[in-house]
Amino acid sequence: MQQPLDSIRIDKWLWTARFFKTRSLATEAVSGGKIHVDKQRVKPSKEIKVGAKLEIHKEGFEWLITVTGIAKQRVSAKEAALLYEENSESVEKRQKQVEIKREERQFLGFQKPEHKPNKKNRDLIHRFKRAE
Repeated sequence: MQQPLDSIRIDKWLWTARFFKTRSLATEAVSGGKIHVDKQRVKPSKEIKVGAKLEIHKEGFEWLITVTGIAKQRVSAKEAALLYEENSESVEKRQKQVEIKREERQFLGFQKPEHKPNKKNRDLIHRFKRAE
C-alpha cells in the first residue's frame, strides 16, 4: 500500500498539475526564474508541500496559486485542477489579458491561414528568405 506524499519536487508538481506538457519544460521554467515559491526564486529540486504559494509566469500570463494537493503521477485535467487553488485576483487579471489579446488580434486583422504551404510553396518561401 502506498503512503500519500507530503512533499514533491516543484518541477514534478508543475508537470502533474498540467501547467507544463513535459517535465523538462517545467524544469526549464523553474531554472529560468519563471516560477517563484513564497516569492523566492527556487531550483527545480525544491520540495514543496501543501500550502505553498506559487507564482507561475508562462507565455505572458501569470497564475498566483496555493498548492492544495500532491499527486505522485500526472493526472487528468479535472483531477489536476483540484491540486491547486487560484487567487481570485489572478483569475480576473488573466481574463483581462485574454480579452486584450483577443481585441489586438481583431484590430490587427489576424487570420489563420486556410492551409499549410505545400513542398513547392515552402521551397519558394525559403528561396525568398535566402535572397534577402
